[in-house]
Amino acid sequence: MKRIPAEYRLGWLLVAPAVSAMLVVTAWPVLYAFWLSLFRYDLRFPGQRAFIGLDNYLSVLGSEVWWQSLGNTLIITVGSVAVELLLGFALALLMHRALFGRRTVRTAILIPYGIITVVAALAWKFAFDPTTGFVNALLGLEQAWLTERGSALFVIIFTEVWKTTPFMALLLMAGLTLVPDDLLRAALVDGASAVQRFFRITLPVMKPAILVALLFRTLDAFRIFDTVFVQTRGAQSTESVSIVGYHTLITRLNLGLGSAVSVLIFVCVVIIALLFVKGFGTALARGKEER
Repeated sequence: MKRIPAEYRLGWLLVAPAVSAMLVVTAWPVLYAFWLSLFRYDLRFPGQRAFIGLDNYLSVLGSEVWWQSLGNTLIITVGSVAVELLLGFALALLMHRALFGRRTVRTAILIPYGIITVVAALAWKFAFDPTTGFVNALLGLEQAWLTERGSALFVIIFTEVWKTTPFMALLLMAGLTLVPDDLLRAALVDGASAVQRFFRITLPVMKPAILVALLFRTLDAFRIFDTVFVQTRGAQSTESVSIVGYHTLITRLNLGLGSAVSVLIFVCVVIIALLFVKGFGTALARGKEER
């Protein structure tokens, strides 16, 4: 029988309290939501409650609304996270390499992340408004941004990027501190250009930090609710999966169908997390082999 290394046992002991607390807090709601999803349970007709098995899941997965909202969610997630990664890298390098006023630069960059999401969404909703906003005047356009699906999704993604890029930059800046300065100086002495040092040294060393940043932001972006609710409320076919769950549970008071939507969102989040964790483990293993 293969013996478990001591560092692995220590790691499990260290995370055991946090894992136990999370199981207590999250396991019961998830299990109860799954149980409710197996029933026809509409609060408007409580007398019609009945066990129907997986019929709610079949109804959700057979609905065009679910697949359209899932597509919207993926567009928002991929679009916002990709832009945030590029901008976050630029801001992280700026904060890390600032020669003067480093604290001021970091504080100024992190301000958007400190603003409440609802406030940020309202601010950009008014900014893109064709009558009261400044965006049309600045660009010389007469565009009603939130009345069409494409432009509305653009505004939502823009708001998410503006709000959460500082968070991505903060995580990436922490990853930049892992890059040894001596290694960069040695590469410079050997004649490596700035681009070569970035792609051959900085990026490989930062892989774990990049994957962690992408994991956090992807999970957060996939569960987007506030920005969509404030700016469009799901109109113009801009519903996210969380908005669909809200309308089903809160507006229509259908606990069975709404719980099925919630469980499916949870399953999607778990799949995304597992993919990133697997990628993180592979990157970490490669990093150890290279060392």
